[in-house]
Amino acid sequence: MSTQRTLPDLADRLHGGWLGRIAGNMLGKPVEQGEVWTRDRIDRYLRRAAALPLTDYLPEPADPAEAAALRPEWRCCVRGRIDGSCRDDDVDYAILGLHLLETHGFGFSTEQVGDLWLLRLPYLQTFTAERAAYRNLASGLKPPLTATYDNPYQEWIGALIRADVFGWTCPGDPVRAARLARRDAVLSHTGNGVYGAMWAAALIAASFTAPTVRDALEAALGVVPAGSRLARTVRRVAGLHEARLPWEQTLATVAEETAGLGWIHTVPNAAVLTAGLLYGEGDFTRTLALTVRGGLDTDSNGATAGSVAGVRTGARAIPAQWREPLRDTVRSAVFGFDGVRISALAERTLRLATTGS
Repeated sequence: MSTQRTLPDLADRLHGGWLGRIAGNMLGKPVEQGEVWTRDRIDRYLRRAAALPLTDYLPEPADPAEAAALRPEWRCCVRGRIDGSCRDDDVDYAILGLHLLETHGFGFSTEQVGDLWLLRLPYLQTFTAERAAYRNLASGLKPPLTATYDNPYQEWIGALIRADVFGWTCPGDPVRAARLARRDAVLSHTGNGVYGAMWAAALIAASFTAPTVRDALEAALGVVPAGSRLARTVRRVAGLHEARLPWEQTLATVAEETAGLGWIHTVPNAAVLTAGLLYGEGDFTRTLALTVRGGLDTDSNGATAGSVAGVRTGARAIPAQWREPLRDTVRSAVFGFDGVRISALAERTLRLATTGS
């Protein structure tokens, strides 16, 4: 009997993954601009609102100057104003990945990923590497040229944020999850951009069965080249955590070592995500809070951290302040999915995870 069929509470844990991804995305969305919202500035914002330690969605800004610096979507993402999830590419790609597997099965091709983008995803709701690949697809180019032609974003975080569904549908099988994520990622990314997607998918798949988050991270490192900058950076964060450096010092150290890569590059964001998971110590709220407070691509990192934490805790154990404002509803730019229920997405994912084909 397959691992997928024997895992206890699989339905609840898949639901937790979806809820965690959406909640983490919503938490990070208002401060998603790494060169403006640094780690220090995020914490100053929270201190002024008496919101440290952070245990809920971000508070409303205390003054107009702060409001002007936030992402314009903040009004739909701060505590007291949330009524279902707001639309975001970090959730759109999870939905699109689910639709991909439902349409083409686990034997999908990279070309079929591109075809589905053109059919289901509006061009103006794509960004950086995905927009370059979309443009290349529309011009008639084929993978892997879609990833390399006129695309300076090949190692940015876009492929990583598309990886969750491959982990969710391969619970306990990080190697298979990574293979699926790679097939998707090479449409738009190369190098560490692809490794980031493989690592994230494997991390989520391993989170269903690994005894600890540290064990899941170790399993995920096994699917990417050990000498890659991604793997070296993740191991560096794990080593600093093991040496009992405070969270702030760990992030400051790794920020110096990855300086110059930019706030949307896969490698520094993997460091922030790894630190949030390790220092979060298995607590759902602490994991989301530390990951978003770590800065850089806050909504993407919050979403992936929430996915891992949600898989590990299950939906029933996610605190109400994160679940209830979402109203079991997703806004999405993916054609045919706007307004879909989070619970319905989880049920559809369960069908794929239990059949495994």
